[in-house]
Amino acid sequence: MKVIFISNDPTIFDATSAVRARMRAYAALMAELHIVSAAGLSAREEHEGNLHLYPVRGWKLFRVSALAKRAHALILEKGIEIVSAQDPFEHGLAALRAVRGTSAKLHIQVHTDFLSPWFIRSGNWRSPRVRMPLLNRYRRDIADRVLPAAHGIRVVSERVKRSLAARYGSRIPEPAMIPVAVDPAVPEAVRLPAHPGFTFILIAVGRLEPEKRVEDILAALKLVVPHYPMAGLFIIGEGREKNRLQRMVNRLDLSNNVIFVEGWLPPAQAWGMMRSAHAFIQASAYEGYGRTLIEAALARVPIITTDVGIVGEVFKGYEEVLSVPVADPTALSLAIVGLIEDNAVRQELPIRAEAAARAHLATVGNVPARVVADLARVLAP
Repeated sequence: MKVIFISNDPTIFDATSAVRARMRAYAALMAELHIVSAAGLSAREEHEGNLHLYPVRGWKLFRVSALAKRAHALILEKGIEIVSAQDPFEHGLAALRAVRGTSAKLHIQVHTDFLSPWFIRSGNWRSPRVRMPLLNRYRRDIADRVLPAAHGIRVVSERVKRSLAARYGSRIPEPAMIPVAVDPAVPEAVRLPAHPGFTFILIAVGRLEPEKRVEDILAALKLVVPHYPMAGLFIIGEGREKNRLQRMVNRLDLSNNVIFVEGWLPPAQAWGMMRSAHAFIQASAYEGYGRTLIEAALARVPIITTDVGIVGEVFKGYEEVLSVPVADPTALSLAIVGLIEDNAVRQELPIRAEAAARAHLATVGNVPARVVADLARVLAP
């Protein structure tokens, strides 16, 4: 089987990255795997056995065309049988254009809960307003064009699968639900950076992007600190919202309670830091899956989360995690206070969450093999 992945992750061109390792695992199960991805000037075309990497450069406005043109040329040159896009948006559109006029099949991977109302909403009266990308509205329109044209679709959670069924019904092939692979081996605990003596430590880990709604965590902490002044929050991650969040910390007078861990940290180090906190917290507007929830559960740290991704599917609210509505800082603050004040809950939740996470991972199986099998199913007569 000869396959093209149209990727949205330039770290594929880093030979030491976890993403590159996953691509090697996929390639080992195929005749040829060709990966086309937007990349920086330092990226070079590379070939490792039957794994072939092609960087595409170009201004964002023309990136879809550039990706489609490169993929289309490879289809004709290499006899590609399937083109799989890593999202149903810009990369899905590039894949759709690439297969036109060829016999190659179109396969789409959906890692994002783009049909959540919060994919385009910026907030409500209970929460700070977050500047969601205007492009998200256009992305939904693109998905409406791309998904009905697909010969196969992979989703990462039942939540996403249900949302696609509700919107598209029989106009799309039944999606295959294949979760994200997570290594169950937990790294050693890593000490948190120096702090003023926090007696209750929250940790948030992830990209600092609008959909993560870290603003809601800060607003919740502002409600907690007057009653528990030594509650503190460590924020691990980089992203476009970082400067805005730092200004919000100053505006809310939380400088003594919030610490941004500077720089990019290796995933294992960030995961290890979770083990040194009293609770993990996320306020995402939407998630396709929620890898950090699995990691927090395996690290045996109590979890406060919005009702997104695999919450309700892998983790039950108020049994394994404290689950609250999206964009509700007051609910987040009550969950924080609940953990501060109730030692029994603080002890029991992580035990149950770890058991749920390990039970889930036991059913996931070999993700590369399952994805390749799903691609093969597209070719079946």
